[in-house]
Amino acid sequence: MQRLDRAAAALLGLLAANGVNAADDSARGSQQARWFVHPEQNSWWLSGQVNVIAQMHPTFPAAYTGDNSLRPRSEVASTRVISIFAGVAMTPSTQVWAVAESAGGTGLSHSLGLIGATNADAIRSPELGAKPYIARFFLRHVFPLSSESMAQERGPLSLHAREPVRRLEILIGKFALPDFLDVNSVGSDDHVQFMNLTAISNAAWQYAGDARGYTYGMLLQYLDRSFAIRFAEAMVPGVPNGTHFDWHVKDAHSENIEYEVRPQLLAGRPGAVRILAFVNHANSGDYAQAVDSFLQGRTPQPLIAATRRPGRVKYGVGANVEQPLTDNLRVFARLGWNDARFESYEVNQSTAVGGDYLGTRWRRSQDKIGLVLLSSGIARNVQSYLRYGGDGILLGDGSLRYGREAIIESYYNAQLAPGVFAAADVQRIQNPGYNRERGPVWVFGLRLHLEL
Repeated sequence: MQRLDRAAAALLGLLAANGVNAADDSARGSQQARWFVHPEQNSWWLSGQVNVIAQMHPTFPAAYTGDNSLRPRSEVASTRVISIFAGVAMTPSTQVWAVAESAGGTGLSHSLGLIGATNADAIRSPELGAKPYIARFFLRHVFPLSSESMAQERGPLSLHAREPVRRLEILIGKFALPDFLDVNSVGSDDHVQFMNLTAISNAAWQYAGDARGYTYGMLLQYLDRSFAIRFAEAMVPGVPNGTHFDWHVKDAHSENIEYEVRPQLLAGRPGAVRILAFVNHANSGDYAQAVDSFLQGRTPQPLIAATRRPGRVKYGVGANVEQPLTDNLRVFARLGWNDARFESYEVNQSTAVGGDYLGTRWRRSQDKIGLVLLSSGIARNVQSYLRYGGDGILLGDGSLRYGREAIIESYYNAQLAPGVFAAADVQRIQNPGYNRERGPVWVFGLRLHLEL
């Protein structure tokens, strides 16, 4: 393992020296990673985060450009997200949490033209603006199932310093499904890890949420020392990527279930394997029907919105794996697939493989360097829809010569002071929007993150 450690350090150091570097996953809520100290004896929590990302891409080759394309001319864009976390323990087993948020700015080309959005902080509905809103508001209750307890680090959304080893939890209210499902310690937080949306969550998991990614629902989870089971029932918006929820819950709801096991493949270095499945019932369109209407001359182009019907079922599965290999090196992978018949975020298969490395060897124990390879694809009916000129939620070049969208991202994240982190990031995108007639695209990013 020492040889592997040294080899990884050399490889990642070489990448950094050649500019293929970027952000970090900072310090996972530890006191050293925060500006202010949050005493463990408090029965409440109050903290804040500020995350600012600036990105640019130079001019890149494109044979043509459509309504929903990434713009080929040089662009600069920035976002900022401010979050305030407040939690209180009503009883030793019951917590109430509220998170206020303000998200401003925009992604490159308003986050259109790519499945792998280069800035996961960018809201995909620019008209929402930066007005503050309640992102999360939920009650969490723990049912202890064992007298034995284990230490747990306090932080946003997690108030207790110790929890029963075996327990049942119920959570009801407003939250984001990726807060609790498909979580991965190497790639789940664009504030301190990778910036690309498909690096921090499973791209093929069409999780229930509005345009900002939040939903109303209930989460049940059973946790034991070596495994966990989670189930979530959640609401879906009235239209894909919409801002208003569909309250006709008979035809509009989402079920998600995840099984997690933590095997001891390496002595003293437990990993994690998570298998996720989802079923969405929603008002969505039919790609084949939209293409057929166009070919028969009933519409001037394929129009997915014209084919939407309530209660359509979309389902999929995903796998999420992580494993520490040394004290400094961790690796992870995600795989995802979903049924391609009905409308989605124009992705039906996804793969992510990567890792991160602590800066201990160069005496920067809070610094981190990361590298990930991402690949996304779509089924033939979705290819046909885009090839004939249809516009999707995210894509629409006016035509399509299909190729899988492939992205490599690397970051370096440095701790400047307790609670203050700066990161540099670079991403290279091959076949943006699955189109061989466009790109490749280089995207360069900088990030400033404050943990208060």
